[in-house]
Amino acid sequence: MTKEKIKNYIPKNAKVEFFGNTAIFEISSFDLKNEILNLHKNKKLLLKLVTATDERKENGCFKIWYIFGSPKENIFIIPFIKVKESEEFPSISLIIHKAWNYENKISSFFGLKPIGHPDNRTIILHENWPTNIFPLRKDFNWQKKPAEASGKFNFQKVKGEGIYEIPVGPIHAGIIEPGHFRFSVAGENIVFLEPRLGYTHKGSEKLFEILPLDDKIKLSEKISGDSSFSHSLAFCQALEQLSDSKVPKRASYLRVIYAELERLANHFGDIGSIMMDTGFSFGGAQGARLREMIMQINEKITGSRFLRGVNVIGGVTKNINNDVKIKLANELQNILDDFIQIIQIAENSSTLLNRLQETGKISSEIANDFGAVGIIAKSVGFAFDARLDYSYAAYDESIKIDIPTEQAGDVYARFRIRVSEVYSSIEIIKTVLDKLPKEDIILSNQVTIFKKRSIAIGVVEGWRGEIIYFITTDSNGNISRVFPHDPSIANWPMIGFAGLNNIIPDFPLINKSFNMSYSGNDL
Repeated sequence: MTKEKIKNYIPKNAKVEFFGNTAIFEISSFDLKNEILNLHKNKKLLLKLVTATDERKENGCFKIWYIFGSPKENIFIIPFIKVKESEEFPSISLIIHKAWNYENKISSFFGLKPIGHPDNRTIILHENWPTNIFPLRKDFNWQKKPAEASGKFNFQKVKGEGIYEIPVGPIHAGIIEPGHFRFSVAGENIVFLEPRLGYTHKGSEKLFEILPLDDKIKLSEKISGDSSFSHSLAFCQALEQLSDSKVPKRASYLRVIYAELERLANHFGDIGSIMMDTGFSFGGAQGARLREMIMQINEKITGSRFLRGVNVIGGVTKNINNDVKIKLANELQNILDDFIQIIQIAENSSTLLNRLQETGKISSEIANDFGAVGIIAKSVGFAFDARLDYSYAAYDESIKIDIPTEQAGDVYARFRIRVSEVYSSIEIIKTVLDKLPKEDIILSNQVTIFKKRSIAIGVVEGWRGEIIYFITTDSNGNISRVFPHDPSIANWPMIGFAGLNNIIPDFPLINKSFNMSYSGNDL
């Protein structure tokens, strides 16, 4: 049945390879734009990401992959082009704007130039990195530090009478990760905002090529530390596809519980932080308190506040016995009772609502053009959620999942999405606890052997939005390429639009309502 669904999206005469729910097929660079337009516009598929692989040693070429997904059908269509004679490929960024940064990253990390791309600036790698060394090529010597360069990054300029620039960052107060924001303002109003990221780049994609398997899983937990469980789950699910590993039913249910606990902890923290940034200290304190309660639950159940060391290939390492199950249900009910009262107080604060409403708005058009996911997409009416669109773990086991949406696209809309998801997550956990299979096996004892020359996609709805892992193996069955795609990669480019026509003192609040991961973007 899956193959029949996939065939509806494949061009005639295309040579297709199937990998479970994924199909790949080669297209020529000459046909690229037409085929991409057909999939995106006519077939209504969503472009998830664009990335590259260096296959010169095995296949004499680079490949550029265009990953499309079909929600609800839970299938992925992946056309690819080969880059052989030249080191150039056609840009599609003027057709699908979401491809803009992906193509720039391919240029920066693989040295392949997107012809027709309007912006040739590097991304992630800064001006101290040599322009002729590309770290994701297979012949890059990762054990040798390149000579330091001295280039210059040119921020975009806004000209006009009364326009002045305000640089903010990359170092900020508190423990926030580094990122630079260049504001162009007229009086108090922001007329242009350009973020510059890459300060937390740590070579994660190269590390996935060289680390032992167990360390690869640990690395996935560190892509974005507050999403440790969801990232490792997406990675392990892709590895399970590559090895045909069977996950015990109880483990698939436990994965739902842990994923929703991670969502709760982060939503509580964000809800409190958003209120704190308006000066509503009561709400800030209560959000932090509830977050800490979930973190302590995580530690009691798994030994890790961030749920690290729980996901492995073939299941999980931490079980929940009957006593813990009963206690967890009671604790969550108490937390829910607290939260309901806190939100009632918050919603009655006209001062708080005045700061949240109409602040940091983005339109549904911008969200659509940039391929928004998660909270940002839901805040403008797009009910995207991988738990339903690409169901995994036990989310398809008669578990009711309410996908909240708002329309305003402002800070308040993003606040309300988080509030609604708190209610939903608690209900999901309680339902799963009641349905938890009695079998006590939580980990498959199957030997892990990866398929040769294969591809797998792992998708998870993290608390920020959709997390995707794209993995390929070589002719020996070794993992050759891993691209961990955090939702922040999709959502960061929209922060400039959210800042327009606001005042600079509102930007910390706007940024907090997005709360994207610097580390998850910089990789």
